Amino acid sequence: MSRIEQCKLIELPKISDPRGNLSFIEGGRHIPFEIKRVFYLYDVPTEEGRGAHAHRKLHQFLICLSGSFDVLLDDGEGKRSVHLNRPWKGLHIPPMIWASEVNFDPGSVCLVLASDFYKENDYIRDYEEFLRLAATK
Repeated sequence: MSRIEQCKLIELPKISDPRGNLSFIEGGRHIPFEIKRVFYLYDVPTEEGRGAHAHRKLHQFLICLSGSFDVLLDDGEGKRSVHLNRPWKGLHIPPMIWASEVNFDPGSVCLVLASDFYKENDYIRDYEEFLRLAATK
């Protein structure tokens, strides 16, 4: 069972240049898993949220490429909020953490790196089911 203390902010390499900065990510080196899927969220209305689910086995790494948003984390016992607003810092979310992305600034872009391909049966979308599963781990 994962705990919210395992949700870590990770600073990525940042190469500064007068022409603009560059950051990069190498799976298994900068983040603690190999990357199998990449997706991104954008044009999220400020009053809307995304996520609001947990994964049974999947690890995720969230990066705010532009703008800012908050990630609400819940392990069934404790809760924590993390503000993302820098493209060279990301948040690792291990399995069995309920996560919601909220408070999107207009124009925000959230990049998500995932440890596996999309598998609907890995998602826990019902919060009460998540709490039951978290209590048994």
